[in-house]
Amino acid sequence: MRYRVYTFLIMMAFWVVLSGKFDAFHLSLGVISSLIVSLLSADILFRNQDRQGRPAELGRFLVYIPWLIREIFVSTLQVSYLALHPKMMDRIDPTVVTFKTRLKKEISKVAFANSITLTPGTVTIRIVGDEFYVHTISRKMAEGLPGEMEERIAAVFEGEG
Repeated sequence: MRYRVYTFLIMMAFWVVLSGKFDAFHLSLGVISSLIVSLLSADILFRNQDRQGRPAELGRFLVYIPWLIREIFVSTLQVSYLALHPKMMDRIDPTVVTFKTRLKKEISKVAFANSITLTPGTVTIRIVGDEFYVHTISRKMAEGLPGEMEERIAAVFEGEG
């Protein structure tokens, strides 16, 4: 029950921050929406697993986020360069890369896939077991996979590193 309350509070906080509206109508919509989401998905956000390592995991994740934002920024510049280059058609070489990951936990794989997709020029299109299929805009971007991002995800969620 307490995880539903936590989920409700998290969803309501997001609602307030993203909507920026503080009148009764919008706040009541936020309460209703957050309540529905918390009833349907509290078990997704708070799984029944070992919770002893959660604070440390959260701390490591908060350290990971600035690194990911930097990678997103750098990739944005790379994709912009490709798109604006006079010889764009020669430089863009889309490909699908397949690689095996060393990540074992599902949360690690999901975070890794989402991190790849958040980075411009790459999209995780499929995960089958330990095998990732990633579409990249150029072969140069494909060379960096799985790379440092996988190492950082492993350090966050699997305690490696």
